[in-house]
Amino acid sequence: MTADHFRELYEYHFSLNRKIWDELVMPLSKELFLQKLPYSVGSIRNQCVHVMNIDERWFSGLRGEELPGFANPVYFGTRPKIRAHWDAVEEKQRGYLTTLTDERLDELMAGEEPFRVWRVLQHVLLHGMDHRAQMLAMLNGLGVQTWPQDYALRLLGRI
Repeated sequence: MTADHFRELYEYHFSLNRKIWDELVMPLSKELFLQKLPYSVGSIRNQCVHVMNIDERWFSGLRGEELPGFANPVYFGTRPKIRAHWDAVEEKQRGYLTTLTDERLDELMAGEEPFRVWRVLQHVLLHGMDHRAQMLAMLNGLGVQTWPQDYALRLLGRI
């Protein structure tokens, strides 16, 4: 894998996160957004905060910064506040990816095995895909019309 390949995969990651926000999360009623759900980390709000927080924590480690704590979804409250923070996290991720080189992919994050840069980048992508799949299933269970997130469909220009 190359740095350019990771940038391409992260464009897919970012675009699907925004699509979920814009098309599915923002139109939800407040009740459905906060509704307790028995799977994973709970409500749609909790899913959103969790994915954003984990992305932020891993990329802080990649940048050599102090890791933020684990986020309490109640602190963020409203969707606009969560989305504003999410957008800021994405912007920092984009900044990091802009400076990424092929040579740096095999470096150790914070000097710790097994966390090579490429493994961390791959983990964040897989974690995001897992939670998007969870959110899509949860939203579908709430009666929301959802759609696939297949990378192959992205390559074919269908999403």
